[in-house]
Amino acid sequence: MGERYAVSEAGPPGPLCFCRDCLTDLGADARRCSACGSPRLLRHRALSTLTLAHIDCDAFYATVEKRDNPDLADRPVIIGGGRRGVVSAACYIARTFGVRSAMPMFKALALCPSAAVVRPDMAKYVRVGREVRQAMLQLTPLVEPLSIDEAFLDLSGTERMHGAIAAKVLARFARDIERDIGITVSVGLSCNKFLAKIASDLDKPRGFATLDQDDAKAMLGPRPVSFIFGVGPATAARVAQYGFRTIADLQKADEIDLMRQFGDEGRRLWRLARGIDNRKVVPDRGAKSISNETTFETDIRDLETLERILWRLSDKVSSRLKSAGLAGSTITLKLKSSDFRQRTRSQTIHAPTQLANRIFAVSREMLVKEIDGTAFRLIGTGVSALTEQAQADEADMLDARAATAERAIDDLRKKFGDAAVIRGLAYNGPDKPRS
Repeated sequence: MGERYAVSEAGPPGPLCFCRDCLTDLGADARRCSACGSPRLLRHRALSTLTLAHIDCDAFYATVEKRDNPDLADRPVIIGGGRRGVVSAACYIARTFGVRSAMPMFKALALCPSAAVVRPDMAKYVRVGREVRQAMLQLTPLVEPLSIDEAFLDLSGTERMHGAIAAKVLARFARDIERDIGITVSVGLSCNKFLAKIASDLDKPRGFATLDQDDAKAMLGPRPVSFIFGVGPATAARVAQYGFRTIADLQKADEIDLMRQFGDEGRRLWRLARGIDNRKVVPDRGAKSISNETTFETDIRDLETLERILWRLSDKVSSRLKSAGLAGSTITLKLKSSDFRQRTRSQTIHAPTQLANRIFAVSREMLVKEIDGTAFRLIGTGVSALTEQAQADEADMLDARAATAERAIDDLRKKFGDAAVIRGLAYNGPDKPRS
């Protein structure tokens, strides 16, 4: 049977089906690739016209650890810290036992006692994430990162540059990431961000799914209203009072009536229920904040111990800011007590900073006010209101001198390793920490 093609006013004809492994064009009714025998085929009636993608790395932290330690390949792996912490990530094997991200570690280990527990290595994950991001930018400049391991891409107008439709370019990208970086990704391809994000969740791991506007109504209809992003329990309960429990209920409603009942949110719900989403891919959105936190094995209530840990976290935040070429003017302290109640305190300073000393000093000032005998299980600090580093820490002579001294220490660490210079409260030897 000869090849069949989809015809679109937006571009030249393209295949209805192709092999994801060797990229051979196939007939629409093919079940296996005639060239390589692979069953991994991608087919859709609008395959040649869809250009907006959501790419999500599969179980990213756990997959990186399995890549780096082959002994973990066939084992359930949980990324997290100690029985008092929470699960940062879980591989797909661990997920079959019911382990999920943000689950307390003691509960995860009760569900999956055979799991290998690996402490998170954020510096490594950031490096791998940057490799993936650079590969995305080779496809299109329109890359909107959502997190370290996922992003939206707009490949409209890139067909001539790549000599292939967006679907093939993305399939080749997924294949190359697996070969060159050693992790897998799942791809969702559609006509807008909402449907692309949904598609990327349909065929995990190592998947590729497509949705177009014509698919949306039938696919979305049976789902609960909470399936729509931004609809939390409170909003879901509110719209349920008006009889809107499923997306199909929203699809039957009149747009004006929904706007009368729920204002702008009503119009958003009406549109998304039909798969309509006009948001553009916004490149280089960047991080809104940079932070670091840790959960303790046992609760801590004394200032001396907490400030030593706070110094290390401040140093890590400072290092990440410098690596990203950023500075920030709002510093936030996060504390969680033994009964899981969270305290968040923020302070805006006179000029942006990326210095560990400055981040620590402001964070410590807020911490001192919270020391009231409460035992804490978590502490964290972060910097937001981010800007470029050019004007950071140069507002007055003291800041300039501190910046010069700290950057000299950074240079020594780059040359001789992080342990080359251990400052002040970071020291945790047999004697007391020194300020």
